[in-house]
Amino acid sequence: MSDTDRIMAEIRRLKAEKNAVILAHNYVAGEIQDVADFVGDSLELSIRAAKLKADRIVFCGVRFMGETGKLLSPDALVVLPAPDADCPMARMASAPAVRAMREKHPDAVFVAYVNSTAEVKAQVDICCTSGNAERVVASIPPGKEIVFLPDRNLGANLMKKLGRPMILWDGCCPIHDQVTPEMVKRARTAHPGAPLLVHLECRPEVVALADAAMSTAGMLKFVQESAAEEFIIGTESGILHRLGRENPGKRFHALEPELICRDMKKLTLPMVLEALKTGQTPVELARELQTPAADAIRRMLEL
Repeated sequence: MSDTDRIMAEIRRLKAEKNAVILAHNYVAGEIQDVADFVGDSLELSIRAAKLKADRIVFCGVRFMGETGKLLSPDALVVLPAPDADCPMARMASAPAVRAMREKHPDAVFVAYVNSTAEVKAQVDICCTSGNAERVVASIPPGKEIVFLPDRNLGANLMKKLGRPMILWDGCCPIHDQVTPEMVKRARTAHPGAPLLVHLECRPEVVALADAAMSTAGMLKFVQESAAEEFIIGTESGILHRLGRENPGKRFHALEPELICRDMKKLTLPMVLEALKTGQTPVELARELQTPAADAIRRMLEL
């Protein structure tokens, strides 16, 4: 038995022993996805965990994802195997800065992309994901001022599609923001005829060149329903593992090989095993944050 097989077997044993569930984001390493109970985007995973009522939730993702899991499962022990795995975009908006913006725009509706800290979620009116952002923004009454944070690219793509002006926060995902039209042209030349799917966190000029722009969940659905046999995928490379596993016979090419989130790749199988054994590192949130931050998420879910 290889070391990887041995660790996976021990992880599976401990999951049952501790009534634990392992959640893995689409971007983490393939072997972690393979041992997880559920693989998906951050909010999808948190909603699943809340329904399962597990005693211990091992969240294999970055910090804001573990925080969202804790907000929706406050009675569970939510642990982050790699506590230093963080989201640069989430750190581009702070609670004090959002409060200062509210003073300038007291009548605006503040919409926070779920890729934000719990402290920021507690300051806004409603959250959104890349999959439901269009619906969330469209639900806001016409004429109402909107502040969208922290991803300017997602916000700009929404503005273009909905024709709805918004004040955009100056933040972005460094991985998706680095994608350029030149990269798109190179990928299309290398794989002619293959549909090009990009994430909505990419710049508007990149989205304009794609066959479709969507969330990771949207990409998975698109591929499953498409008759095409070859695809160019414009998001973090970790999703290629799940795409290949769920769509045998279809071929997938990263739009750019360097689309790698170093924080997501900090997670390893030994870290997951250690988190199951010790319950480290637990996600702890200040009590005064929990209700307003959870309310912003629940308002989104009610849509």
